[in-house]
Amino acid sequence: MKTFKSIMSWVIPVVIGLGLALLIKQFWFTMVRVDGTSMQPNLQNNERVVAFKTSKIKAGSVVVFDAYGLDPDQASKDAVYVKRVIGMPGDTVRYTSSGKLYVNNKLVKQTYLKNNMQQTTGSFMANNHSKFTGWDLNSLSNNQDGWHTKVTTNKVPKGSYFVMGDHRSVSNDGRYWGFVPKSKMIGVVKAWPWQNRKQYINSFQP
Repeated sequence: MKTFKSIMSWVIPVVIGLGLALLIKQFWFTMVRVDGTSMQPNLQNNERVVAFKTSKIKAGSVVVFDAYGLDPDQASKDAVYVKRVIGMPGDTVRYTSSGKLYVNNKLVKQTYLKNNMQQTTGSFMANNHSKFTGWDLNSLSNNQDGWHTKVTTNKVPKGSYFVMGDHRSVSNDGRYWGFVPKSKMIGVVKAWPWQNRKQYINSFQP
């Protein structure tokens, strides 16, 4: 009997602790590993960050979302992407060939990027016109094969977001496969206090 009580004295706290950890991960936050270079210079490949599931998504927020079913080239059901929200529901988005971003016809100062990283040309652009004239949501939806939604109003649909990686020339993002539905969003990313350039992850607002 004493042996049983002794075993239960440490089994019960362990079970409770595991249960609390699962609840926290399910409803509050989760740890995320950045995969690839698409968020440079602000987040590096294999860098660890935390995603808060209850935080409000805002323009400029860095988010993590379920990529399976969005990116047609993504075969893993467990794949998640880390990107920055460029367009909120109802926003218009336009990007010039010189790297200027306009949201709702207002110039957005992309202070989280160096000028040479703001270029619109990416590795997956289907139509060369984007290299010379830039793009908007209408042209992307008609020229990129990966888009699921055709756009005629240059607006982000209700309940969806338009995202891009900070390293514009290499990022595989919304330019190539379209919008991220709210149902696919996992959380808002926050960098740790000791991480470089944390201010461009945690507190940037356009």
